[in-house]
Amino acid sequence: MSLTGEKMEEVFLKTPSLEGRITIGEGAAALRLPSLVKERKNFVVTDSNVFALYGEFLREYFGDGEVFVLPAGEENKNFQRLFEILKRMTEAGLHRTSRLFAVGGGVVGDIGGLAAALYMRGISCVQVPTTLLAQADSGVGGKTAVDLGGVKNVVGAFYQPCEVIVDPMFLSTLPPREIKCGLGELVKYAALDGGIFELLKANADKLSEREFLFSLILPSVKHKAKVVEEDEKETGERKSLNVGHTTGHALELASGLSHGESVLWGMLLETKLAMKYGVCAREYGEELTALVHRALDVPPVGKIDFSRVRSDAEKARADKKNAEGGGICMSVAAAKGKWALFSLPFEKYREELAEAAREAERERGGDANEKN
Repeated sequence: MSLTGEKMEEVFLKTPSLEGRITIGEGAAALRLPSLVKERKNFVVTDSNVFALYGEFLREYFGDGEVFVLPAGEENKNFQRLFEILKRMTEAGLHRTSRLFAVGGGVVGDIGGLAAALYMRGISCVQVPTTLLAQADSGVGGKTAVDLGGVKNVVGAFYQPCEVIVDPMFLSTLPPREIKCGLGELVKYAALDGGIFELLKANADKLSEREFLFSLILPSVKHKAKVVEEDEKETGERKSLNVGHTTGHALELASGLSHGESVLWGMLLETKLAMKYGVCAREYGEELTALVHRALDVPPVGKIDFSRVRSDAEKARADKKNAEGGGICMSVAAAKGKWALFSLPFEKYREELAEAAREAERERGGDANEKN
């Protein structure tokens, strides 16, 4: 399905805590927002980038409702900003029948969703994701969080939105870096879903074409909704959605790359480790890493310094996905449409990661920073 067409799709996500609706398609915001804001006190969390582009949109649909504008950037997903949001919610006189709208990318969705979960022990939340990454992944599934002590998403809650509105109109204003950021999560779904894998393989020359990428949102959302319905609190199958994220988060914190590009690097290195230890089938792993290389080549190409990879690996120690005992736990692709949990003792992980990084640099022409 092309998300630039007239067709509207609905996906329903049923969990023990809530049954939510995900509306996907051009015009989804205009279709759903009027009824969702009606006859209640509303509070909007957005960021400075979205507000600059869509201030008129916010005024049109939310009128004189309170709007909290978060400074853009992951560095603002912290306790101080969360407290500021909650304080403004209190000052606005919100009550338990009020509704919070998180209108923005992953940072806004994470911190806004957590504010909704905490205020009066939980008020209604609607996610309106405005980036490719948030529309295909983070806006769906109810994970909310802030960062603490240099660790991503370490304080948060599982809190399902009553609705997610996925409208491609927001994506027309995204810069190329944000498109590539979303591509990282789409490649993750290719590692988990055989159908998406084949689509990306067959269209590897279209990885920078927005309309093609937008067409992958629906299958990605359907895959995630199915996983979350089976395992809302990440005790089993939902761990699959962390493919590439253990090493990816460590590289993101160390390098300043976007989340999606960091996940691509994490997938590349972790798949190499999984192949070496027999966790990932060799032929499939080589196909997947070739796809990841194609995605990494999509401009803009961020800089990463693998000379520090041993020290960067330290950041994986605090990852919330690790088990007791100090091992580094990774969710990895095992075969087409299959995944596995894979753990290594920290010192072994650091040693193997450095070797995988050297191999990746050789594959990319000797310097991961120079390929354009």
